[in-house]
Amino acid sequence: MAATGSTASGESAFYVSTPIYYVNDAPHLGHAYTTVAGDVLTRWHRQRGEKVWYLTGTDEHGQKVMRTAESHGVTPQEWADKLVEEAWKPLWEHLQIANDDFIRTTEERHTRRVQEFVQDLYDKGEIYRGGYEGPYCVHCEEFKSPGELLEGDLCPIHKKPIEWLQEENYFFKLSEYGPRLLEFYEANPDFVQPASARNEVVQFVRQGLQDLSISRSTFDWGIPIPWDPKHVIYVWIDALLNYATAVGYGSDQAKFDTTWPADVHLVGKDILRFHAVIWPAMLMANGLSLPGRVFANGWLMVGGEKMSKSNLTGISPRELTEHFGVDAYRYYFLRAIPFGQDGSFSWEDFSARYTSELANDFGNLASRVAAMIGKYFDGTLPEPGDAGAAEQAIAEGLATATAQADRLIGDNLDFSTGLGAIFDFVKQVNGYLSDQAPWKVAKDESPEGQARLATILYTAAESLRAVAVLLNPVMPGTCEKLWASLGAEPHLGPLADQRIADVAKWGRLPAGASVVKGEILFPRLDDAKS
Repeated sequence: MAATGSTASGESAFYVSTPIYYVNDAPHLGHAYTTVAGDVLTRWHRQRGEKVWYLTGTDEHGQKVMRTAESHGVTPQEWADKLVEEAWKPLWEHLQIANDDFIRTTEERHTRRVQEFVQDLYDKGEIYRGGYEGPYCVHCEEFKSPGELLEGDLCPIHKKPIEWLQEENYFFKLSEYGPRLLEFYEANPDFVQPASARNEVVQFVRQGLQDLSISRSTFDWGIPIPWDPKHVIYVWIDALLNYATAVGYGSDQAKFDTTWPADVHLVGKDILRFHAVIWPAMLMANGLSLPGRVFANGWLMVGGEKMSKSNLTGISPRELTEHFGVDAYRYYFLRAIPFGQDGSFSWEDFSARYTSELANDFGNLASRVAAMIGKYFDGTLPEPGDAGAAEQAIAEGLATATAQADRLIGDNLDFSTGLGAIFDFVKQVNGYLSDQAPWKVAKDESPEGQARLATILYTAAESLRAVAVLLNPVMPGTCEKLWASLGAEPHLGPLADQRIADVAKWGRLPAGASVVKGEILFPRLDDAKS
């Protein structure tokens, strides 16, 4: 497995990227799904105390963007500028995406480096001139083989007619890299994930690779080939290189050394071959280290169709955040759909999970614990008495949930099961309160009774302290409210500075903390606000 980039001083970054997204339209749920997943993954690693680099951006060249701009009566650059500033960046800010960089393929820091990379390949004899004739899907910006097409010469992904191209192009000798790629996959079995995606890639390469056309000559919206400006670089060669150009390839060697190679490329499964076949072959050809993992998430489905603008099933994320709130939105898609598999979205399932898991299990727990500490101890977290078997079970449950969530979310990208482990603990704490019935114990005014009441409520509040840290990568706004409600920051510092390794260390929230009942974390949906 390729290691994280490092310097002689030992500094390194956990580097995660999303695909860069075409600016032919505004983002929909499918784009946001991958971007939120990357945000949660990188926030989790920050919560571990690691140095992190999270990259996203936009893919602005190619025939599809050019035609979209023409249909709106503007230049491609004007169209890209408008979409990026009015649609893409504002949505990522709205969804609390904490990316470290936003790369645009029309930026000079990218275009010059792409030309240099391709020139290097040409100088090494990896590129030659030839002719291409065959089917091309403008929506995919992909050369197709006739065997891939559906009846009627339709693209299997977009269900749209392909176009027949006949051009003089430049070709990359991709066919020569099949054996090296298979050898690499064998030595690095986790390079492509999940396993179903890996099997698809291996089978594809075993069937034999064709040389790849890396230029287009029938339009000019792209990066010119440096030795032949009548050609522009194929948009996918241009786009894939963003992962390197954004972290200093050819311009900032120190930054490149501390960041490259990427630890995780997050991609949709429809662009898996570009990232798991073409991209590593390009890197091999130019002598660069390969990324650690390419993880292909599944499709979001509505009515059995992949969610996309072209299939008219696109849904704006803001339609959901206006009703459910941003944090619930971030939680739902990662909890409801196993990452790496296709999953169906439904408003009804979202509503059901919001009510049962977020409002009832999590939100109600936070609300009633704060209310009871306010009622019985004037809002001051009491000193606990001796822990019994019930309290020991809670501490053990927390240790188990933390270890499972850290492994599943931080290492395996299994967000659904990892969140399930955290919410199993939330349910355990709810069950603990129901069994211990502090509202009944409070009626015993003896020292023993009051000590027992203090122990129960301290145990519940300390559990919420841990839950706030564990869920902070997923629901940062909500967890900040909970952190404030528990009065934790004056004693423990900012929530973002808490470490996963310390979560299960019992007793971190000190007696004497000022606990207040803040606003309802997850209000009734009729009253929910984004």
